[in-house]
Amino acid sequence: MPSFEYEKQKIAEGYTLVCGCDEAGRGPLCGSVVAAAVILPLDCVIEGLDDSKKLSEKKREALFDIICERALAFGIAEATPEEIDEINILNASMLAMQRAIEKMGVEVDCALIDGNRAKGFSVPAFPIVKGDAKSYSIAAASILAKVTRDRMCLEQDLLYPEYNIKKHKGYPTKEHMDAVRKYGPSPIHRRTFLKFLDEE
Repeated sequence: MPSFEYEKQKIAEGYTLVCGCDEAGRGPLCGSVVAAAVILPLDCVIEGLDDSKKLSEKKREALFDIICERALAFGIAEATPEEIDEINILNASMLAMQRAIEKMGVEVDCALIDGNRAKGFSVPAFPIVKGDAKSYSIAAASILAKVTRDRMCLEQDLLYPEYNIKKHKGYPTKEHMDAVRKYGPSPIHRRTFLKFLDEE
């Protein structure tokens, strides 16, 4: 279960405002990659808060509102499919997280980043492998990012119903790939993720 161990460690090192950052949507064939940054009070206890991948959609939706209410600050941002194609998905994920930090409205001085890489940040950033299962603030960020991206997928499904995005959320399922083969890519598809079309 996640805890505030990493946040407390950074505060002990002299940092004051420590946020957790995570993204959702690195793997899909379409849509933006969405990131969130969250600062929670160190005495904050949110029942059921965990890595978003371990939670049901209903639970994530319920936790989204609680996190937004109790966070000292939070920001949610994205990097577009065009940016993903231009700078690659790793760099786009970092860009989205940096943008989320900028949208928090407070002067963050330290960021805990889910994963094994942290680059391009305006503040000291520390990667934590499987951070969404270890850090309370990263877990909170993972939920905000995932719920936001899932909501975006529902909107995209209305614009491009032929791909059934609401079902697979843009991930490369057989159904999704077959739809891209049949209808071609939509304006929100990541061109660099469609190499399977070139191989056929």
